[in-house]
Parts: sequence; structure tokens; C-alpha cells
Amino acid sequence: MAPPFSVVVPTHNRLEILPEVLAALAAQRDAPGFELLVVDDGSSDGTRDWLAARPVEPGFRWIRQEPRGPAAARNRGVEAAQGERIAFLGDDTVPAPDWLAEHARAHRQRGDDTRLAVIGHTAWHRRMVTTPLLRYLNEHGLQFGYALIEDPERVPFNFFYTSNLSLARELLLAEPFDESFPYPAWEDIEAAWRLSKRGLRLVYASAARVEHDHPTDFDRFAARQERAGYCAVVFFERHPELAGFLGLGPEGPPALPPTGPQRLREALVRALQSLPVSVPRLWEEALRYHYLRGLHRGWRERIEPRRGETP
Repeated sequence: MAPPFSVVVPTHNRLEILPEVLAALAAQRDAPGFELLVVDDGSSDGTRDWLAARPVEPGFRWIRQEPRGPAAARNRGVEAAQGERIAFLGDDTVPAPDWLAEHARAHRQRGDDTRLAVIGHTAWHRRMVTTPLLRYLNEHGLQFGYALIEDPERVPFNFFYTSNLSLARELLLAEPFDESFPYPAWEDIEAAWRLSKRGLRLVYASAARVEHDHPTDFDRFAARQERAGYCAVVFFERHPELAGFLGLGPEGPPALPPTGPQRLREALVRALQSLPVSVPRLWEEALRYHYLRGLHRGWRERIEPRRGETP
């Protein structure tokens, strides 16, 4: 008999935190029946040997694939799953003891609608030093932005975060993740856009909590934003109707701001990022520059060559 849930954890080179994630799943309280599938996306840090050495446990499976990215790993897990619903969890997001019970409760309270998806809350791990910059990125900024959710019952599709998400398996079989995105950015939101056309409704269950152990700083997040900008162009290629949402105009991305003021902004952000100082406008402007750089690179490499082709 199929379990109510399949928990799918894609992983790549996160052996330092993956055991804690799996231990937290084993300690779930009042959870519905579930199986656990770990998809090792070509890790090179000993993850494969560690998984192979684990004692055989009922309801636990792991799959190894060559490194193809998180979208492919999620698709592989969905294909192999037997549960009616998929609950995605990141390989660096440690679930609270009642995490899966809260996901199940959220579905049950809304009539177990097969077109419903539930996102939970992803907080920084308690062992991390949480600076004002990290709090901004998580609650108001560019990583999650939970404080921007106006109606938990009608959440926009771009909050479809696969670090803490559950929905019917049949939806993901009908609209799998696009594996052609070159970086892990926008591929989950692109799937959500397609699913929204099938009537997907996204809700926010803040009680379904996980803790994210992924230290970052301005420079690391700026590099992430550049890749996100590039992937936004990939998104645009598939859905040009979303150009404005992605930050693109009829002629492509807006002009890059002057580099001189940007250097000053970045120097100030780096000097302040470890201090108890909140400067959200400065953070927003400094990081937007890198997103725009990614847009320009993607447009230059992917769109302009085709526009120059002879009909």
C-alpha cells in the first residue's frame, strides 16, 4: 500500500549536515506514514559510501545519479516515489520534530485538495550567527521573503520553495522540473508557473518549520544573484510573457548602474555585514547590480545570437 507521503531529499556534497537531516526525519512525531528517498546527485565527498554503509531500514531508499543538478535529482526522486504526496526537503534543512505532521495537517484542513501545495517556514539554523543581513535575506529579501506574504491562503507562485514544500505526486509527474537550467535558480519557480496554469494553489503553513544550515555572506550571495539573473533569461526563453516579472524589458535587461557607486556600496556592505546594523536599501541596491549582471550575460549569450540570425 502506498504511503501518504514520500520525503525526497536531493543531495550534493553535504555530508557534513545530511546525517543531521536524516536523523531529524527519523525522529518525526505524529507524522503520517512516509518513505524517505535520498537522491545523491554525484557527490564526491563520501556521501555515496556513507549512504551505502547505513543499516537497511524499512521505508528508506537512496538513489545515485551522475551530477545533473537539483532539478534532475528531484525528478528522479518523484519518479521513484510511491507516496501520494511528495514532501521536498533540502539536504541542509533540518526539520522540526512536527514538520511532516504540520504539512499533513495543512493539507487535511483544506480538504486534501490534490491541486494544493504547501510551503513551510525555512529559518536559519540556530547554531548560525544570524546577522541583520541574513535576517533580511530570509524574511524580507531575495532568498525567501516570508514577511512579504500577504495572504497565507493565496501565496504567489514565486514562493514555491523546494527546501520545504509538499504537493501531490501526480502534479509533479505531469509538470516535472526543467532540467536544462544551467544553475540551481528559478527552475522550481518555473515549474510552479506551469503548475499554476493547471490550477495549483499555494498556501503557507508557518508551523511546518525547518532550520537552514547554509552560511553565506554578501559576496557569496552576490554570486548567487548573478547566476539567478542568468537563469532568469532561461526562464524568459520559455515564458516570454513573464519578462517584466523577471526584470526584462522589450529590448532586454535595463542598463547596469555605474560601477563607481557600486564599488562604494559593496565596500560599505562588507564593512557593515557583521555588525548589528540594518541597511535594507543598501543591500537591495548592491545585490540588484549582480542580478542585472546575470541578466546581461544571459541575454548576451542566449538571446542576442538568435536575434542576429538571418530569417
